[in-house]
Amino acid sequence: MTSPDPSSPAVLGLPRHLLRLEGLAVLAAATLGYAALGGSWPLFAALFLLPDLAMAGYLRGPALGALAYNLAHSHRSPAVLAAAGLVLGAEEAVAVALIWSAHIGFDRALGYGLKYPEGFAATHLGRLATPRPRRPG
Repeated sequence: MTSPDPSSPAVLGLPRHLLRLEGLAVLAAATLGYAALGGSWPLFAALFLLPDLAMAGYLRGPALGALAYNLAHSHRSPAVLAAAGLVLGAEEAVAVALIWSAHIGFDRALGYGLKYPEGFAATHLGRLATPRPRRPG
């Protein structure tokens, strides 16, 4: 296992792979839970990418972008929504919370972790690869 680079704090090696598998497990569990509720698949598709609208915060700079992204991609918010839905008997709120959780799991499985204020590519799951321009020829 390699040591973390202090300029890019992130989980590396086996723990990183386990966290990504955990994201995949959250995606599967939330999707199965949604199916068990008998939720509408067109609604699932329509709302699945909604948390990514938080990336608009990056238009105002990397620190605000990271904050907005992290608020929309933390399991805390859908957990509160699901708990409120269960307490109030609002099945729709539980369904939306499951879609939200599925999205977070999907992102984590792909390696899109919570963001650091240095920029979008700096995540707790490692630095995101940036595409390199092709050389002519």
